[in-house]
Amino acid sequence: MIKKVGILFGMEDTFPWAFIDKVNELGNGQVIAEPVLIDKVQQGIDYGYHVIIDRISQEVPFYRSYLKNAALMGTAVINNPFWWSADEKFFNNCLSLQVGVPVPKTILLPSKERPDDTTEKSFRNLKGPLDWDYIFNYIGFPAYMKPHSGGGWKSVYKVESPEDLFAKHEETGQLVMMLQEEIVFDDYYRVYCLGRKYVHIMPYEPRNEFHLRYVTEPKTTGAEHQKLMKTIHDYTIKLNEALGYDFNTVEFAVRNGIPYAIDFCNPAPDADIHSVGEGNFKWIVEHAAKFAIEKANAYSEKQNNSSWGTFLREAVAPTKAKAPKISLKSAAQVKRTKVKKAAVKATPKKKTTTKATAKAAPKKAAPARKTAVKPAPKKAAPARKTTAKAAPKKASPARKTTPKKKK
Repeated sequence: MIKKVGILFGMEDTFPWAFIDKVNELGNGQVIAEPVLIDKVQQGIDYGYHVIIDRISQEVPFYRSYLKNAALMGTAVINNPFWWSADEKFFNNCLSLQVGVPVPKTILLPSKERPDDTTEKSFRNLKGPLDWDYIFNYIGFPAYMKPHSGGGWKSVYKVESPEDLFAKHEETGQLVMMLQEEIVFDDYYRVYCLGRKYVHIMPYEPRNEFHLRYVTEPKTTGAEHQKLMKTIHDYTIKLNEALGYDFNTVEFAVRNGIPYAIDFCNPAPDADIHSVGEGNFKWIVEHAAKFAIEKANAYSEKQNNSSWGTFLREAVAPTKAKAPKISLKSAAQVKRTKVKKAAVKATPKKKTTTKATAKAAPKKAAPARKTAVKPAPKKAAPARKTTAKAAPKKASPARKTTPKKKK
């Protein structure tokens, strides 16, 4: 059966077409790729894709709903549209702390403007003013203020003081923001992660112009660099395992040798050849195609084929200490076991003896000396103990009985 891979995308042009060509090249006619085409979306209908790579539903709610139906019908959607709908950057930071990956100190701020259809009464649980003294002392200045959900460096502000923060917060409207400590970094990396196993670490300079951000070199060398790369690789896998993303980028700012995860909710990351560069582009196209083919070949009918992170899996079915397995056998297995045991008793005795003598020869010499010395005292000692204990026991009851008769 031929497996079909679709890609859902918007304005980007270089990655989608290169991805389609690479899948069709590596799929050997057994796995084929094409752009997803939608002429209707009826509830509960499977439109025939075994795998869909999602590059645009974060901007088009219609596509997100289409993908949830596809996932329900068994399509492996990359990334899982249900989790992507629920996830956001502040939660990412909270989860990161739980799995042991360093992140900048962060505080969540309520939106400057009330959401539509709410009043002051809707916020009666929010104490005003906030504990600004604590917040400013905890975060420090300068700091960064950014949306708690979203990406693409939109609405990101550097704030130098409380007054600067309040002035810039006025511009954020109904956005819920995060205030985050500034990590003055020595080095910075952006990391592709596919299938929670394929990792590609790229030196990155976010302070450069957009088209030059990948034009930089690592600041460490030798053993120090190798150690840093291993840590970044392991942190990347750990974060994506917890979140369940199969196509993501993670950004690390390195301060004093420690990589801090700055941004790791990028489920439709930039993969354009003109920004990431030819080498990085080649890697992402090849590994995205390879992973899509793996997912297509692993497809199982009438089941959920999308990925779920350990956070959700543990919440639904917490891992318990494994009880020792009880070996239950069928009647046929029991019969076969008896036949084998009988055969072992009948013939392989010679082999057993040979192995035993070969292995036991050096051991026999030592035990022989021990046995010769120890048996004598062992036999003698029990004999003395028995007589010594037996005599007083018989004598004492006899003495006690006689005095009673005299009285």
